[in-house]
Amino acid sequence: MKNKLEVVPFVDSPEQKAELMKLIESYKEVPGALVQVLQKAQLIYGYLPLEVQITIAEGLDVSLEEVYGVVTFYSFFSTVPKGKYRISVCLGTACYVKGSQALLDELEVQLGIKSGGITPDGKFSLDACRCVGACGLAPVLMVNDDVYGKLLPADIAGVLAKYAD
Repeated sequence: MKNKLEVVPFVDSPEQKAELMKLIESYKEVPGALVQVLQKAQLIYGYLPLEVQITIAEGLDVSLEEVYGVVTFYSFFSTVPKGKYRISVCLGTACYVKGSQALLDELEVQLGIKSGGITPDGKFSLDACRCVGACGLAPVLMVNDDVYGKLLPADIAGVLAKYAD
């Protein structure tokens, strides 16, 4: 049976909406503030759904195309929800040569999701990335800001256990 992509409707709280509107208002007259507004908006929501991008475009009087272009250009922005624990597996050259694909494969098995996915409970999201700048520790993965290096697939269960709440 194939996995179906489940589309979750975007719902924001009145507090989030008020915080976003206050943010936009504080930057409305600041030239070139789009990236700053997007960064802070992502902190409010955890990601940048289309509805938030539209609100920012309208509020800053820039085109939606410009907003979307910035969001999709920079890797630190996300258009999909991320887990409480964001796992990034480096697939840069040094890490790949040292076996990072096997780490990613093992994470997909243990978490039951593919790269780019999020666990049903929202606890973990899994992504591949190109380089985390820790080539001497290859292969490397990150969980939020924690860096784990010189890993083997057998180490994955131990890493995940550190985030059992």
